[in-house]
Amino acid sequence: MDRTCNIDAKGRAVRLLTGIFAILAGLILAILVNLGTLSFESYWLLVSGSIIGGVFAMWEARAGWCVVRAIGIKTPL
Repeated sequence: MDRTCNIDAKGRAVRLLTGIFAILAGLILAILVNLGTLSFESYWLLVSGSIIGGVFAMWEARAGWCVVRAIGIKTPL
């Protein structure tokens, strides 16, 4: 699959901010789980999913490529 640039500067900025927010949310969730505030083991799935998703969004911003647009779905940005 050819990963040609398919998002503009505005889309890249939104993906970068989304990635940063997702990673921060994942870290906050991890702290809450470690402190015992959230005690379910399933929260670790949310923590890892949030951090991995955030890293992927930041990679999309850096590459200028969006997987959703690559499969043909039109996004507003």
